[in-house]
Amino acid sequence: MSGRKDFLSQQAPENYVAGLGRGATGFTTRSDLGPAREGPSEEQIKEALAKRAAQLGNAPPTAYGVGKKKGDDEPEEDQFQDAENEEGLFATGNYDRDDDEADRIYQSVDERMDKRRKARREIREREAREEYERNNPKIQQQFADLKRALGTVTDDDWASIPEVGDLTGKNRRSKQAARGQRFYAVPDSVLAGARDTSQMGTEVQEDGMATDAPNGSAGDQADGTMTNFADIGAARDKVLKVRLDQAAQSQTPSGTETTSGTSTNIDPKGYLTSLSKSEIKAGEIQVGDVKRARVLLESVIKTNPRHGPGWIAAARLEEYAGKIVAARNVIRRGTEMCPKSEDVWLESIRLNDNHNAKIIAAKAIENNDRSVRLWVEAMKLETVPASKKRVLRKALDHIPQSVAIWKEAVNLEENPEDARLLLAKATEIIPLSVELWLALARLETPEQAQVVLNKARKAVPASYEIWIAAARLQEQTGQNAMVFKVIERGIKALARESAMLKREEWITQAELCEEEGAPLTCQAIVKETLGWGLDEDDDRKQIWLDDAKASTGRGRYETARAIFAYAIRVFYNRKSVWVAAADLERQHGTKQALWDLLGEAVKSCPTSEVLWMQLAREKWEAGELDEARKVLGQAFKQNEGNEDIWLAAVKLEADNGETDKARELLATARSQAGTDRVWIKSVAFERRPDDKDRALELVNQGLQIYPKTAKLWMQKGQIYESKNMLPQAREAYNTGTRACPQSVALWLLASRLEEKMGVMVKARSVLDRARLAVPKNPELWTETVRLEYRAKNMPAANQKMAQALQECPTSGLVWSERIWHLEARTQRKPRILEAIQKADNDPILFVTAARIFWGERKLEKADSWFQKAVILDPDYGDTWGWYYKFALMHSTEEKKEDIVNRCVQNEPKHGEVWQEVRKKPENASMGTEEILKTVAKILE
Repeated sequence: MSGRKDFLSQQAPENYVAGLGRGATGFTTRSDLGPAREGPSEEQIKEALAKRAAQLGNAPPTAYGVGKKKGDDEPEEDQFQDAENEEGLFATGNYDRDDDEADRIYQSVDERMDKRRKARREIREREAREEYERNNPKIQQQFADLKRALGTVTDDDWASIPEVGDLTGKNRRSKQAARGQRFYAVPDSVLAGARDTSQMGTEVQEDGMATDAPNGSAGDQADGTMTNFADIGAARDKVLKVRLDQAAQSQTPSGTETTSGTSTNIDPKGYLTSLSKSEIKAGEIQVGDVKRARVLLESVIKTNPRHGPGWIAAARLEEYAGKIVAARNVIRRGTEMCPKSEDVWLESIRLNDNHNAKIIAAKAIENNDRSVRLWVEAMKLETVPASKKRVLRKALDHIPQSVAIWKEAVNLEENPEDARLLLAKATEIIPLSVELWLALARLETPEQAQVVLNKARKAVPASYEIWIAAARLQEQTGQNAMVFKVIERGIKALARESAMLKREEWITQAELCEEEGAPLTCQAIVKETLGWGLDEDDDRKQIWLDDAKASTGRGRYETARAIFAYAIRVFYNRKSVWVAAADLERQHGTKQALWDLLGEAVKSCPTSEVLWMQLAREKWEAGELDEARKVLGQAFKQNEGNEDIWLAAVKLEADNGETDKARELLATARSQAGTDRVWIKSVAFERRPDDKDRALELVNQGLQIYPKTAKLWMQKGQIYESKNMLPQAREAYNTGTRACPQSVALWLLASRLEEKMGVMVKARSVLDRARLAVPKNPELWTETVRLEYRAKNMPAANQKMAQALQECPTSGLVWSERIWHLEARTQRKPRILEAIQKADNDPILFVTAARIFWGERKLEKADSWFQKAVILDPDYGDTWGWYYKFALMHSTEEKKEDIVNRCVQNEPKHGEVWQEVRKKPENASMGTEEILKTVAKILE
């Protein structure tokens, strides 16, 4: 038998690479070379060199290298001599015993020092080595985890590894096959034709003949493709709707996201919570989901059978799947495995009927006799009151310190005397329970309740609830003065005990007292605690005003009044505090309370014309004309020469038909407080009875004193226009624009007069000069565009609009003009979206968007945009006019009244149409409601 090995057992030839003929590439890994080993040490190297030198007949190697062979020429005497240490003055001569002793001493010192530094050196070297290995890992380290994973591969897995095959030939064949194939894109016409082959429609051709054509093809293009314009339009409308909602959300003034139309607002914090609260119906659960959940929960139970929530989840899964018996069995096993878990026992009680639940509750209490929840649940299972009481008595035997069980026992008592006895016993056993003390005090007579509260105060000195209850007891018994004393003593006692609440928490307690019908206690709490924790350096006035505003917003008006009363005591001479308090009384108080408050306010701030005028107006609106005149008379004495008071008196007399008195007051005001405003009001007053000559005389006198007042020039021109003296009006406007070149309204009146006279060229010239004097003004550019399209010159209007958008790109007035008069109906939505994105919070654009939706009969969206507009700028009257006009056509009577009331409350003063109606002399006596209705009729 030959001893030669077979082919596969023979050693591979040198430089052999397996699979080289099939395209494989050879490489070498650390596993081929073996693990890296440490080289020989320095001693081993020296020993090997010495042995080698002995074999060759050389001298042993030294630190200077290997010596020469014996017999070679001996080195010169001074070959290895140190020229620095062994020559001259420091030459040592022979090496004696002392030198040897010194060398040994130095060597010992070096060894000692090296030993001391060894630990630190080794740590430093180890850290450097670890850092290097971390930055430059070896190949065997990188693949160590993969190598370990190979140990888990079975023999079958190894046998199932496929052969490598001829990869080179396979790749070559696949490339050749790919070159022989060509792929071409299918034209849209083929796809569209295949879609519409079975659909037929009627199409009218140019010759008037009706032919059958595929439905949905709104137009056939030259390349064979068909465009469905209806689908494109619908898709575009949807996209625009979403983008408009997004733009509206980003432009809300408060910065918060709102919900309107198709937009949604998801609370990221409450999203998962809302999902967990959603009820799952058994019919909606998929069978596969139940099976997967059952497998997972069985795994949880088997892994940790003492985990109660796992058993509860498994039982509820079976309940949701409609298998109530299986759920009961699962939870029964859970109670056996987790006998100390309250939740598992409670779940078992819930899943079983009443009879079995009582048995389960008894077993649960045997294992958890100090569980309050189980005792309470066992009590609820009973139907007879006597049985309930018996269960609770047993519970109190086991857990006498449980407040919850005592409360349940008290609630079961129908006789107040029995309940009082129970609470007395409870307070003896649990003297630190504030709830039990308060409940006992409520059942006692007022005299005895005071005794109980005194005992409670001694037992729990750090409880603010007891002091508040004591104050409320005094209020109920009619001892109003004692309420404030009790709260005062309570605050001092709590401060000594370091148990004071924060200022905001005291305000919350005051609001709670107000809600429960204890206004005096509320006021006492605010009086004693509102300044707690605030220094004089803090902005206390603003803080207290914010607190009062917050309480008013929550509907706690007594608390807000108490806060204002405290703030007034501290800031008695501050007008803003009085005004805020008056606003509260005006909206949520009585007339007498408001009069008293304003009467005290004018005493504290006698030079504040605002407070005087508010008091006079309140008297006037209540029909007390004589009282209003007295108030204004007192205001005259305190504020001599104040034009606001003079004009208020004039308005009072004029509105009540006392024309002569009003005229006399104006004459006196012109002589004593002759400001430009007084002259303007005088001219306006004379225009009301249509006394144009008297008004013209006054305006000329006023212009001699105040030639730079634009309103006087406007009044002069308007008087001439009303008298049909157009050349004189032109002269007045021209002179006014030269004297007041920054007055936009004066330029507009001059341009409109030229247009009225038919001189369009001069009207354009006036607007050109106006834009030079007041550049980048939206009103002037809008009037320029309007002038052109009123003249039927649409190319010039488009040109001016382009210039206007360059000068005023964020003006809602300019954008609105373009959308309504220079854009096609189908292009209005894209333009309004672009405008809202460029203009920040412009109410005119919001009204424009609402009108667009209104025209499309999308009434809910139109209403939401109108609401955004009036909230954004309630002073813009045109917005209220459009909103009321919309409500007249599509809203209920309640909605109309609400819009009118809100408009009257805000008293808007601006707006193109609003000001035009409001400034007319014949409308001087109109109120806000009448102006609103008139504006709604004029708007188009």
